[in-house]
Amino acid sequence: MIDLRTYIFLDSMQPQFASFVASTARGYLPVSGQAALYIEIAPGIAINRITDVALKSNNVRPALQVVERAFGVLEIHSHSQAEVLSAGKAMLDYLEVKEEDRLKPRIMSSEIITGVDDYQTMLVNRMRQGNMLLGGETLYILETHPAAYAAIAANEAEKAAPIKILEIRPIGAFGRLYLGGAEADIREAAAAAEKTLAGIAGRPNEAKG
Repeated sequence: MIDLRTYIFLDSMQPQFASFVASTARGYLPVSGQAALYIEIAPGIAINRITDVALKSNNVRPALQVVERAFGVLEIHSHSQAEVLSAGKAMLDYLEVKEEDRLKPRIMSSEIITGVDDYQTMLVNRMRQGNMLLGGETLYILETHPAAYAAIAANEAEKAAPIKILEIRPIGAFGRLYLGGAEADIREAAAAAEKTLAGIAGRPNEAKG
């Protein structure tokens, strides 16, 4: 039995989001404006078969495939939204599930820290793989379950406001997103990210942090 944990379609990858994926992924790298799809399943080993189904069914490319014992995550992208959606349907058909059979995203924690001290920015910047947080800026941290929902949260946040993507972690037991910028922009981006997650339909999620 394969459990569909996350299934999300990104209509247009934003510049920072696409660049972050391209700088951290080991597959075929995306560019801004392409459509993308993230799927997360359990057990993780089954993601190999899901990747096979997606690539043989449509003209899409994978940027990310992670196989863990518990969970597996795949990202595919293309300049054509239709190709990505068709590949997604092929994967769902193989699993004999519908999009709504995914787990509904749950926000495990969310916090905004204003006027970040210079010394704290040093700690954040040592672990980030994206832009840098500067002293005096505002930091936003979002934790999601399942993990891959952090991806759409990041992309929608960038659509909403001119923030800086510091780090995206769409893999593991929980996903995390770190954003930096001016306080007003961060609050707008945070609201957009959380509204997006709240609007995604799925099975009840009883995850406990």
